[in-house]
Amino acid sequence: MMNSSSEEEVTAAVTLGLLAAWALHDLEELATVPGWWRRNLPALRERCPTVPQAVWRRAGSVDGREFAVAVGAMAAVVAAASVAGRLTGGRSAVYQSALNAFGLHGLVHLAQAALVRGYTPGSATSPLIVVPFALWARHRLRRAGVLRATRPRDLAVGLGFAGAATVAAHAAARRLTKG
Repeated sequence: MMNSSSEEEVTAAVTLGLLAAWALHDLEELATVPGWWRRNLPALRERCPTVPQAVWRRAGSVDGREFAVAVGAMAAVVAAASVAGRLTGGRSAVYQSALNAFGLHGLVHLAQAALVRGYTPGSATSPLIVVPFALWARHRLRRAGVLRATRPRDLAVGLGFAGAATVAAHAAARRLTKG
């Protein structure tokens, strides 16, 4: 419900800005992921011995081209969510879930960097772009009276969807690049 005293238009900066913020963040990942994995995989394997070896083998087998295709596939998902947000004035549940997942994704990057006690791909733009954008966009949605109440379950669903979309993007990229 919109409150006339705080009614505010949800601009393209709020909705389509999700895609722009995601693109800036993923440019960092595109530039750093392949080399970072090559340099850090042995230490990560040693540090996290309970992670199945199949996970490490799969992570180590992703080359720059495959990663770039996976990022392109995720771009389609984020673009669709951003457009859904734009077309609905920010009311779209898909857009709001994607926005929440994007912000939480930034916190995951920061947690990863804390765990390795150093840089991890995505950890530079997370505190500068990802988390601030998500908080700002949620604030604008709240001021416009269209932000849905966010329950812990909603956050879990958003992260689950983001995780599933990431796995699907990488599976599609593997098929497209490996034959």
